Formats: sequence, C-alpha cells, structure tokens
Amino acid sequence: MTNFDSVARLYRWLEYMSFGPSLGRCRNAQLVHLSGARHALLLGDGDGRFLARLLAANPTLTADVVDSSQAMLRLLEQRCGQQACHRLHLHHADALEWKPTGNYDLIVSHFFLDCLFPQQLDQLLAAVLPHALPGAQWVISEFAIPPNAFAAYLARGIIGFLYRAFGLLTGLPVRALPDYATPLLRRGLAPTHDRRYLAGLLCSQIWTKPPAAKML
Repeated sequence: MTNFDSVARLYRWLEYMSFGPSLGRCRNAQLVHLSGARHALLLGDGDGRFLARLLAANPTLTADVVDSSQAMLRLLEQRCGQQACHRLHLHHADALEWKPTGNYDLIVSHFFLDCLFPQQLDQLLAAVLPHALPGAQWVISEFAIPPNAFAAYLARGIIGFLYRAFGLLTGLPVRALPDYATPLLRRGLAPTHDRRYLAGLLCSQIWTKPPAAKML
C-alpha cells in the first residue's frame, strides 16, 4: 500500500536536492490565472506550499484538500496558518475513494496524476469532473517526455529513476506516466495555458471546462 507519511518531512529537501527550485516554479506557474477562483479542490497537494500562496492571492477562496497522507495534511495545515484554517476542509482519504459533495471552479493536482494507473485516472475523472462548474479550471503539474529526442532519452531515465526511488520509499506501484490529455479532451476540457521547465521535463498546464461541456 502506498504511504507518503514516511517522506512527508523530507519531501521538500529531496525536491530541492534533485531539481532545485524548478518543481516549485512549475507548481506556481499558473497562479496569475487563478485570482478569480472561489472554491477549489486540491488533490494530493503535499506540504501546502502552493496552497498557502493560492489562499494569499485569493482572500475569499475556500478549499477541499484530499490527501492519503496524514503527515502531509498536518504540514499543510501548519504552513497555511491558523488564520486560513476556517477556509480549509481537510480530508484524510484516498482520492479514488473520496466522494466529492461540493462544486468547484478550480481543481489542482501537482505531481499527483503520475501516481495513478490509466484505469485509476479514468475513475478519478469520472468522480471529480461532474463537480466541476462550467468554465472551471484544472491546474496540472506533471513530469513529461520532451519532443526533442536527446531530451526525451534523458527524461525517460530520470522519470524511471524517480519511479523506482518512490516505489522503494512509499510502496508506489506505478512505473509509467499516464496519458491524462486524451481522457480530458474526451470529456470536453481543453488546454488553455502551458508552461515547460527543464527542457520540457516539467509541465504546468491549465485545462478548462467550457460552459456547455458534455461529460462522457
């Protein structure tokens, strides 16, 4: 069973030692486009560095936060501070089993979809997207395979190593990046913003649900 509690306190430093500030830049790349959000759903936001900035930029925003790691949720709550606690609803749960009850104009998943098998990704989208309001934005930060052949060769090696390392540390069984673009397009969402870092190894995107999107 996957358990991220063991890496919760080390995660920030492991991140800096491996990629420096690049993962943080990738997470925060779309903040400028999120100022109008009012009710957000965050899936596996980790230790809360992004959420703290999102709350500061959106004084009226409230958020549901779902994470299977109790240790990560504690760090997130501490980082966001007492003044923001009334704006958060923390859910210690597996995102694949948790059932949304609210409606969201913003969904956020930073380096989370890469922890899912393709069938699990379809299961997540089927559960979450009916609760996305017309025009809702889904911010996705992920590892990616660059189009350049040499960069792609290096990226596959790096991503393979990361999967093996996190498999040993957390029990994560996934070993390949899922294709999230195809099922999102099939469900009517479209990419509206795209930023790349580290020669395309890191990808930050916003996928937007149109007003009359038809959910499949």
